Amino acid sequence: MKTIDIKATNLQSMFQTLKSTIGGTFSMQLNEGELYVDNGVGKGFIRGIELERDTIFVEFDIKFKEDVKFVIKSPQRAVANFLYCKEGKLSHSFVNSSQAKTVETFQTGVSANITTNENHISFYKDIYVNSTIISVNTSKTSSKEHPINKMVSEIFIKNKTKDYSYTGSYNLKIADSINQLKAIKQSGVVRTLLIQGLVNVILAMEIEQHSIDIKSAQNPTGSLTGFELKQIKELSDYINNFPETNLSVTELAAKISISPAKVQEGFKLMHDKTLNNYIRYVRVKKSEELIKNTDLNISEIVYSLGFSSRSYFSKIFKAQYNCSPIEYKQNIKLAATA
Repeated sequence: MKTIDIKATNLQSMFQTLKSTIGGTFSMQLNEGELYVDNGVGKGFIRGIELERDTIFVEFDIKFKEDVKFVIKSPQRAVANFLYCKEGKLSHSFVNSSQAKTVETFQTGVSANITTNENHISFYKDIYVNSTIISVNTSKTSSKEHPINKMVSEIFIKNKTKDYSYTGSYNLKIADSINQLKAIKQSGVVRTLLIQGLVNVILAMEIEQHSIDIKSAQNPTGSLTGFELKQIKELSDYINNFPETNLSVTELAAKISISPAKVQEGFKLMHDKTLNNYIRYVRVKKSEELIKNTDLNISEIVYSLGFSSRSYFSKIFKAQYNCSPIEYKQNIKLAATA
């Protein structure tokens, strides 16, 4: 196993340590860094950005060619780490701890070193991983300056007497937010603000998921396995790519070889909607994009997205956007000529 010691006071020094240890090509713009690796250690990216409220967001999008352990050093009671694994798996442990906790695909995890000063994050040989870590500074200085950091400290650090490591339940909504992060093409302050907003959303969902898991004695994933959850995610992506689909629930379930009942359970878990309601939601969202960005008329949009009738489309569009499609199109034209 390759061990990488990281003792960094900021993002740039952390990446300099990584580059000197595992090689690769490093680039830094404003407060965002990226290390591209393609060598004997592995292939992929490690990205990070320093955000407001003394928060650091790091994404691993990489496959290592050997087992790799990151030993991240930080003061006691000074950092709360929120992990999420979008694909693959990784594990977490503390110094002097022989028990590592595995965070698998779509799982959340929380850690805070209370009595030690090291977090160990381990990656497995030949397993592609797309995972994120949000590190919130919970030191007395930061907590005094930032109320949210203080609240994080009160939840995950204040009353803890030993190192805290928790592997949470599955959450597919976080994966969608990570996809939105990857899709950001803007630069400069706009990019930073968009990333900040999405990281805040991800952090909120992870804290909420932790709260739900602690309060509930039931299995939050119901009867679904990790493989079935991944299939649900693939079906969601299919619907987003082909919103005009008119396949039935049974036919869509057959595409991923899962029973219709489990498909409905998965969509309720992931989107808080039935499958048909999710299809309708995606179609209306796509229709708004077409009205705004194309010259298609309303009837052409209705046809292209597979709606049964124009009146039905107008009804559900108004329910979602509080105005009719015609009104929306007219408002866009007025705004363009103002």
